Amino acid sequence: MTSTPPNDLGGFLRSRRERLTPAAAAIEPGLTHRRTPGLRRDELAELAGVSVGYYTRLEQGVSTSASGAVIDALASALQLDPAEHEHLRTLAAPRTPVRPRARRSKLRPSVRDLLAAIPGTPAIVIDHRSDVLAWNRLGHALLAGHLDFDAPDQRVRPNIARMLFLDPHHRALYRDWQAKAGVTVAALHQAAARHPADLELEQLVGQLAVDSPEFARSWARRPVRTCSYYVRELDHPVVGRVTLANETVTLPDDDQQLGLFYALPGTPDADALHLLAQSLTSPEPVHHRENAR
Repeated sequence: MTSTPPNDLGGFLRSRRERLTPAAAAIEPGLTHRRTPGLRRDELAELAGVSVGYYTRLEQGVSTSASGAVIDALASALQLDPAEHEHLRTLAAPRTPVRPRARRSKLRPSVRDLLAAIPGTPAIVIDHRSDVLAWNRLGHALLAGHLDFDAPDQRVRPNIARMLFLDPHHRALYRDWQAKAGVTVAALHQAAARHPADLELEQLVGQLAVDSPEFARSWARRPVRTCSYYVRELDHPVVGRVTLANETVTLPDDDQQLGLFYALPGTPDADALHLLAQSLTSPEPVHHRENAR
């Protein structure tokens, strides 16, 4: 089974080196045929001001950590964005022995109370593995109405990444599925770097890589991005097409995040959320909203 490597520093460096073209790095292409899709190791080492041997040891995994100055030089040479630079720092940090993480994240009762206190806003809490720890009624109806409401309290919790790639009902929800998938894989990559001893996370990545070729291809590209705000275009089975803002708030717990979905009052999208909320209490079936867009 494919799994998350204990340290992906070398793989991440190689992926970004192969992405960087000689033209982008202001390197003369020369007359010889290039066998690599991007820069050669010696070219990148020269740009970063490190020896070829040292850089090669980093990329081959012989050396698994580096100083802050070296990481900054490599990030500059590779033209990394701030999120990629921070991810490289995490991968290159010296490793100390750690015990395997507890297999199940715990939700504070006060967070569950918070979800119940905002019934008019779809809300969900996930952990770093993308396991669903809880949702309110409207969040459940918006994202996974085909599952039981109490599914997050069962032994096997719903998992956003698993549903996104392997559950056709959840996958069909996203009109912008590719964008959502990219964000989800990037989040798992960053989680794997922060939690190298998390066996459950490793098993999740391995399962997805085996069961979903799309996930395997995306994981191999090692996407990294940091953003807490998105606009999601959904095709909902009850209210039809709806576009919602999605804010992600980091909770003061171990890598838990609160996801909120909302629309501006008075808009058709806000009407759709209101219609969905009505469907939770109405004994009559709620028909799809007419979509004039």
